[in-house]
Amino acid sequence: MRRFFRFLLIPLLLALCSDALSAEKTRQYRAVVVREYPHDVTSYTQGLFFEDGQMYESTGGNGSSTFRKVELSSGRALRRLDFGKKYFVEGSVVLGNDLYILTWTNRVAFRYSYPELGYEATYSYGRQGWGLTTDGEHLIASDGSSKLYFMTPDLKTVSEIQVRLHGRPLNLLNELEYIDGKIWANVYTSDMIVIIEPSDGMVEAVIDCSGLLPDRLRTPDTDVLNGIAYDSGTGRIYVTGKNWPRLYEIRIEEK
Repeated sequence: MRRFFRFLLIPLLLALCSDALSAEKTRQYRAVVVREYPHDVTSYTQGLFFEDGQMYESTGGNGSSTFRKVELSSGRALRRLDFGKKYFVEGSVVLGNDLYILTWTNRVAFRYSYPELGYEATYSYGRQGWGLTTDGEHLIASDGSSKLYFMTPDLKTVSEIQVRLHGRPLNLLNELEYIDGKIWANVYTSDMIVIIEPSDGMVEAVIDCSGLLPDRLRTPDTDVLNGIAYDSGTGRIYVTGKNWPRLYEIRIEEK
């Protein structure tokens, strides 16, 4: 019996040691507000990004899904595409001269010209659409699981990674942003952003965003943190949430 339990115990100890080592390597940060901006409280934010110094946002909801060119200082939509009652819009990003927009359960994705925002094509999309970003070569998408998918510009999957935190799969990956060679991801229903190494899916750092939106600005319609945008021209990072009245420029500092 002792020998039997020894064989059971050794793998368990190895797993615990591996988790402990992974935890030690995972850096812990907190988000600190640098500046705040107005955000349209009707925006159920699904995708958020900058391109050529301009902020864009895709918003979800049956009958209220949009893609918007947004003025940062006011939160006002300078231009808006509406998707009617049929489509529930999710993540969005520009790659090359094309804008890509995912839908949640409609199983289609859209391509528009950039910066004209003229309709170009509809693609069949074989999984749920959640977040979308790019490394400059591939489109990178989430589907609410622990996986991220790397796709060609015609939305063909060429590879995938499983994201792991402390050695375990991390589910509910949502909105994505590619920053300095790493993938940042919202974890749906949480106040956590994770920083992922794209070569192996390991979470290198966790950012605690709790408390960004004060209680006095919350209403029954206020939903979860979602939306990460990086302005490569200035190096500034912005976050917001679904139906939040504020968008925040943040910096991160170690806890």
